[in-house]
This record gives sequence, C-alpha cells and structure tokens, in this order.
Amino acid sequence: MVAVAYTVAFEGVEARPVQVQCAVTPGVPAFSIVGLPDKAVSEARDRVRTALTSLSIALPSKRITINLSPADMPKEGSHFDLPIALGLLAALDIVPKDAVAQTVALGELSLDGGLVPVLGALPAAMAAAEEDRILLCPRASGAEAAWVEACNVLGASNLLEIIRHFSGQEILEPAKPGEVRTDPSARDLRDVKGQERAKRALEIAAAGRHHLMMIGPPGSGKSMLAARLPSLLPPLTAVEALETSMIHSIAGLLTDGGIYRTRPFREPHHTASMAALIGGGRGAKPGEISLAHNGVLFMDEFPEFPRAVLETLRQPVETGEVMVARANAHIRYPCRFLLVAAANPCRCGHLADADRACSKAPNCGEDYLGRISGPMMDRFDLRIDVPAVAYSDLDLPPSGDTSAEVAARVAQARAVQETRFAAYPELRTNAEAEGNLLEGIATLDTDSRELMTRAADRFGLSARGYHRVLRVARTIADLDGAADVLRTHVAEALSYRMPSSNDA
Repeated sequence: MVAVAYTVAFEGVEARPVQVQCAVTPGVPAFSIVGLPDKAVSEARDRVRTALTSLSIALPSKRITINLSPADMPKEGSHFDLPIALGLLAALDIVPKDAVAQTVALGELSLDGGLVPVLGALPAAMAAAEEDRILLCPRASGAEAAWVEACNVLGASNLLEIIRHFSGQEILEPAKPGEVRTDPSARDLRDVKGQERAKRALEIAAAGRHHLMMIGPPGSGKSMLAARLPSLLPPLTAVEALETSMIHSIAGLLTDGGIYRTRPFREPHHTASMAALIGGGRGAKPGEISLAHNGVLFMDEFPEFPRAVLETLRQPVETGEVMVARANAHIRYPCRFLLVAAANPCRCGHLADADRACSKAPNCGEDYLGRISGPMMDRFDLRIDVPAVAYSDLDLPPSGDTSAEVAARVAQARAVQETRFAAYPELRTNAEAEGNLLEGIATLDTDSRELMTRAADRFGLSARGYHRVLRVARTIADLDGAADVLRTHVAEALSYRMPSSNDA
C-alpha cells in the first residue's frame, strides 16, 4: 500500500515542493522517516501515531516507511506532521488517495489530533498556486495563506475535520484573508521642534530611498526624527506587501493572518549579533535587514555596532539582497531597505561643547567615528549634523509641515520615478539607478557639471560618491517638479555630501 501527499520545504522565502511518499509493507513493525529529516521531522512519527490513536485509528503491525522527496534536500520544521499523517491515512484507504494527491498540506499535530499553526503559510500558498493544488493548513494559519488569491486555502482545527472533509461528511469552508492592518503608532514630523535641515533630509531620503547618516549630541532628536520617517513613506503596493509579508511569515511575525500596508521600521540594538542583523542561526532565518525589506532600518549608536557587523552591511546596501551561506545550503533573502544611522560625535557626545567635552577632545571624535570604515561611510547619500536644540525652542509652537504634507510631496516624487522606471521592473527609486541610465535621467548642464567637477576635486569624491550625488540631485529635482537637474539641485545634493564638522 503506497500513497503520496505533498508539502513544502523552506529555503529562505521560497517554498520548495516536497513529495511525501508513504508505504505500508509487510515486515518487522517499524515507523521510519527518510529523506534528510531534522529532529523535529523525525519526531513526527510519535506525534502522528499518538494523534491517530486518539481518533481510534490503530496503525497496522507492518513496516511503515515515509520518504520525503527529493531526498537530498534538508527537511526542517514540525509542519511535516500533517502531510505525513495524510499520506498514512491515504495508504490505509481511510481517505481517498487522489484527493490527497491534489493537496499541499502543512501543519503540526498535537497529541489529541489538534492542528497547531506553523510558520510559512503564505509562501506555501504561493507554491501551492504554482502547482495548481489546494492548500490545507491549520485554521489559525488560513487567514495568512488566503491572501494568495490564486490558491484555494482550507483551514482545519483538527485531524478529524480533515478526515470528514475528504470522506465528504463535512466539507471545509475556504479560508478568508486576515485584516489589512495600519500602524497606530504613526508619529507626526511636526512634533519635532527645530531641525529644519534634518527634516528636509528626511524628505529627500523618503522620496528617493537614499541612505541617511545623522550625527549629533545626545538628546538632539536623532531617534525622534528617524521614528517619523515611516509616516513620510507611501504605503506598500500590493506586490511590496506580499514580498514583505512572505519574509515576516517565515519569521513568525504575522499575527492572525493580518498584513500591514505600512512600511516596516526595524531598529536593532547595537548589541545585535551578525546572524541577528544579516540572517542565519538555526534554519538560516531572515535577519533585521530582510525584515526591513521595503521599509526602514534604523541603527542608533551606529559606531557601537561591532566592526564586523557593520562591514557585512556594505554589500546588501548596494545589491538589495543578502546571501546567507551555510555548509549545506545558500539562502537568498531580499533586503531593499532605507538605512538610517545615528551617531554621537564622540564617546561622551559633547565634542562641540567645550564646557562639557571630555579631556580627550577633539581626538576622541576622530577615534569614535573612525570605527565606521570609509567604504561604509561612502554608502550614505545624505550626511547631516543634528545640533542640540535650545531649551527656549522647546516652548515655541510647532513649525514646519506635517507628516501628511511632506508625504504628499514624497508620493508625487515617487509617482514620477514609477513612470520613469516603468520599463525597468527591477528599479523603483532613484537610489537604484546606475550607469548609462543614471547619466540619462540626471543630465547636467555646463554650470552644474563645473560645480560637480570642482566639488569632486576639492573633497575627493569617489566614483560611488559622484553617482550618489547625481541620484540625490535627481530626487531633489523630482521634489521640485523639475524635468531637468539644475545647478541649485546639485548644490543642495553636494551640501549633504560634504564632510561634516564632526566627521573623522
């Protein structure tokens, strides 16, 4: 007696099809699972046996062999419980074999036959849709998977409901998508007193997805400014929301099947390990840079991060994806994020205040910011000083535009870029343009090119720095509604690139 069920194995955000072959043959009674299972998959035999016993289904005194094909692909996770149970039930002719073969199943079994929600229901639904099969999962995971409209998703609370469904006694209802969630903690840019230059830099960063470095003394408002950046960004598009939610599904961050349309905002602590930031650990899970995909990654106390951790950011910042390499697998995660870094000018934080600076000033500033390598610093399109705010300014009424007003200008600039890059589906913002395309969208007139040449000679701009200035100038022009990049746009872009008074 042989039957086949289907499930998936996760490699990053991709769900690879897995065929669960179940054979019940004469021989010494045994229950074995083969096909590179990990410990959680190997323990499935005890959970499946006990769950079936709770339903008064006794396994025959024969040899039961479960093969997870392809056998050379590592299998990890407790979601293999349900497909193994289905394959076994089909092999015993308790449920129809052809109906099981048309289903992709995933779910963890409790000892009483209940189904426990598992991670990765959304990518599994994508894989089921590609295979033109039904997805069967725990009811608690159904709302998440149902966002894939091309897939018919069925959610069940326990194994008994599944048996009744396949036998035609009680058909399961299709799962419905969860709620579209909004972030209730959105903060308004107008709450920030002063810091008009920093607010302008935030607007430019949001419009073109330009990486931003803020340097200033403690309490000057760097974290406050960064926390308001998501309120300036446009909502996630349907494609972006699905991309981001698939990563969050693998990480177990989706609750009740709800999907956010606001962009993610991640702020890892400076004690975070390389695996926590980049990805890795057990199962090569996504790191903070991937969880911030299509959103903002805010790294406060930037120089306090370990040097090796900062250096690993250099490639993902450029490419928008990260490869987590392991001995038995290479997992690729998307990580197109907007990096915002904040730093004090020195260890004590009061380099510019002679009355409060430590005895090591000004050398302490060079040593402190020197922890950030030149190549890493070169990847920031915008670098600004965030000076301390006077106490008298705190009593002034709110000034400047609200987040909604700035967000409207950002949305218009993003719309211009969407039209500009319509023929390049891999490009979405000015920060991603390069080569001849960048030269074409940011053509400089004689005055602008002369200004760029003098600035490059005076401040030693690298080729990367030169192109980043062009990208920022193009974004400033988009915010102004200008078709061409003018000298004023180049001058403002250069002002964000010049060495800060606090830089090493």
